[in-house]
Amino acid sequence: MDIKWLLRLCCDGLSHILKGNSDLEQSSEVDANLTTPPLFGSTAGGGTRAGLFRTPISGGVQSATSAHGLPRPALAVRNLMEQARFAHLCTVMSRMHHRREGYPFGSLVDFAPDHMGHPIFSFSPLAIHTRNLLADPRCTLVVQIPGWSGLSNARVTIFGDVHPLPEEQQEWAHKLYIAKHQQGPSQQWGNFYYFRMQNISDIYFIGGFGTVAWVDVKEYEALKPDRIAVDGGEQNLKELNAIFSKPLKELLSKEAEVDDAALISIDSRGVDIRVRQGAQFNAQRISFEKGQNVETLEEAKKALWKLLDRGRLHNLQK
Repeated sequence: MDIKWLLRLCCDGLSHILKGNSDLEQSSEVDANLTTPPLFGSTAGGGTRAGLFRTPISGGVQSATSAHGLPRPALAVRNLMEQARFAHLCTVMSRMHHRREGYPFGSLVDFAPDHMGHPIFSFSPLAIHTRNLLADPRCTLVVQIPGWSGLSNARVTIFGDVHPLPEEQQEWAHKLYIAKHQQGPSQQWGNFYYFRMQNISDIYFIGGFGTVAWVDVKEYEALKPDRIAVDGGEQNLKELNAIFSKPLKELLSKEAEVDDAALISIDSRGVDIRVRQGAQFNAQRISFEKGQNVETLEEAKKALWKLLDRGRLHNLQK
């Protein structure tokens, strides 16, 4: 193979990536001034609109935080860490694995974030990822919105170093862990030990609605997640789906036949829903009214009923 041709190809590829990043920055400025025409109407006075925003699986990557009424990336990551229960942990294979040494090793793990958003893990000393971390604490953790695995799903990759917690912090970690996973306090951790990502070096966030960002670690650590995302997050979604899944499906079907609509995430400014049309899935955003910060389950119900009523009125006026 001609080495000059290979080098030129690599340079061309790098130039394309750099150009893409430049285009992304320019498109972010443009996108912040645009709003997608909402199904459920808009708030008076312009600005960020309330309603449904369609996001197909394919399409250009733009920063849509302002236009779609999304929380800023650092807060979106904090909310995601609270609502997710499982993640993919990628460690480096240690020397004891011989020919596999140095290769990345992926594991599906559960976790619980502490007050700074640092993940706490419960690991068996026999697990491969545990042995890898004891030899080399460097790893990444990939977290996605529960209930949705499409490419338009919000996800975050957290880079950091995971270490075992000292003996005096094991019980504290256990209490935090069972609170997140809704386990009874009588359940003992037995031959499992708690680890923490002590140092977070980088955070890379893909928002699922066009938001792509390297998140400032200090900003992430200083933020408190939305109350609605912390207090009964998974149970709240189950209850909201029991009430709103069918009305949302019926209303969305006024424009095009929808087979299923399910809420998969909630924050103070809106909800994300997974919509299925035959074999096609996409993620969509329903933003609450401008200036409305939803904190409780009851407030979320009222906000969603209000948007549904506006959507029905909008359809009647067509």
